[in-house]
Amino acid sequence: MIDWLKRSHIDPEIELSGVSLPIALRRHRTAKRLTLRLAPDGSEVRITMPAWARSDEAIAFAHARTEWLEQQYSRIPERSAPGPGSEVLYRGEALRIEWDESAPRRPKLTNDTLRIGGPKAGLEKRLTRWLEREALALFESDMADYTAAAALDPVPVALSRAQRRWGSCSEMARIRVNWRLIQAPDFVRRSVVAHEVAHLVHFDHSPAFYALLGDIYEGDLKSADRWLKEQGRSLYAALG
Repeated sequence: MIDWLKRSHIDPEIELSGVSLPIALRRHRTAKRLTLRLAPDGSEVRITMPAWARSDEAIAFAHARTEWLEQQYSRIPERSAPGPGSEVLYRGEALRIEWDESAPRRPKLTNDTLRIGGPKAGLEKRLTRWLEREALALFESDMADYTAAAALDPVPVALSRAQRRWGSCSEMARIRVNWRLIQAPDFVRRSVVAHEVAHLVHFDHSPAFYALLGDIYEGDLKSADRWLKEQGRSLYAALG
């Protein structure tokens, strides 16, 4: 255990609605103040800290805002595993799941219906694999669009299951995008890919980065960001 935790009486966890959640601290060199948020799936409380901030002060900051965190926690949709007759989100639209054990195991999309066969016990895993395949194909297409717009060569794209972020770009010129974005509307998913492509040129959030992002992304960035802020947690409500 870190020494300051041994000395501090402040708990590095916080209780919300009877559930004890860890408080994750992350220092960021450009941060100018403490920022607090709840993980999209409600698994932890996250604090971004300036380099000069003390960890115990950050923990106290979270505890002082328990009421606000409780409100955020109450808005997280209850997870519900998909089943026959239920719905799953795909590119912002609800698809009805039509299950027939004798049908092919691989899901088939027809209009607003997703037909799937095989044993009922493995239904959720097969749905998840199908969504992941669809996600990767779309992410690769999006990436090709935006690298071309930025006059860059395409780079490898991989799926992410991250709980902390929707996308990431490494210094090795590799982009990872959260597979759950296949459930979001196209303009939201594409905004995340465009964001990561812009990081291939500017590995920061400087004015030059946002200028490039605005040049290559065809939609309204504020609308996409607002959708993720307001509805992003709903993408964790179904499927493992």
